[in-house]
Amino acid sequence: MKKIKHFLSLALAAAVLVTGTIPVFADSSDTYVALGADLTAGQKAKVLQMMDLTEDDLNDVNVTVITNQMEKEKLGDYLPANVIGSRALSSVKVENRDSGGIDVTTQNISYCTVGMYKNALITAGVKNADVTVVAPTYISGTAGLVGAMNAYEGLTGKKLDSDNQDAAVDELVTTGDLGSQLGSKEDAENLIALAKQKVASGDLKSDEDIMQAIKEAAKELNISITDDQANMILDLMKKISKLDLSQSELKQQASDIYDRLQSLGIDMSQYDKQSFIDKVSDLLGQFIDFCKSLFS
Repeated sequence: MKKIKHFLSLALAAAVLVTGTIPVFADSSDTYVALGADLTAGQKAKVLQMMDLTEDDLNDVNVTVITNQMEKEKLGDYLPANVIGSRALSSVKVENRDSGGIDVTTQNISYCTVGMYKNALITAGVKNADVTVVAPTYISGTAGLVGAMNAYEGLTGKKLDSDNQDAAVDELVTTGDLGSQLGSKEDAENLIALAKQKVASGDLKSDEDIMQAIKEAAKELNISITDDQANMILDLMKKISKLDLSQSELKQQASDIYDRLQSLGIDMSQYDKQSFIDKVSDLLGQFIDFCKSLFS
């Protein structure tokens, strides 16, 4: 049986290399691994160790490869070639979980934070998964999102909507760009989280109102932003508003917002956490429905 699984893994890897696409099918395994196609033997051994896997373990899990061409197809509209690079080295392990949303861990990833991955994966439509993104040496990690989305599709046998994937990449890059401009990726994550909460709870109905909420959020967090940076957030919100996100995804986002605001020292004692999550997720749903009619 191990030999059969190993043969199928090699066949799948060959198909991806030839076609540039990943076949999607359901499988009984709870783990799916996407390895960078350009890893050397030594680098492969290193990333497997980071994933707490051995070469023998690959006989018992699903394995695919992510090529540099696949990375360029997903990221090319948002990132310059020098950021994407010419070799596919990011590697990802995705494990199924019954509940609890998405948990992300990283090693040797310099550009993308855990929060950036998690928020983008929620936008992509990923649910209830443990995601590990690693690389043999320090790299940006933007391609790790491509690997995670492809591995999740292989794990579940379900294709992620192309619009959701595009918005997820946009969100990852926008947050990273904003973080680079601000000098802090965490500030960018916190600003977008607080702006989302304000926009949703304020029942805002115009670009001007949304923009004002963004600027208010920046002021509360003592973050100085330009009009261009505020427009970056506004454009992202418009794109996300057109997606068909489930209530469970919205509740996960609301939970993240609550925890992040609390960690910032913002007084959340007036809220019961679950009530806050339910309220904000409902408001996010209303806001998305409104935006669909406004921007369609």
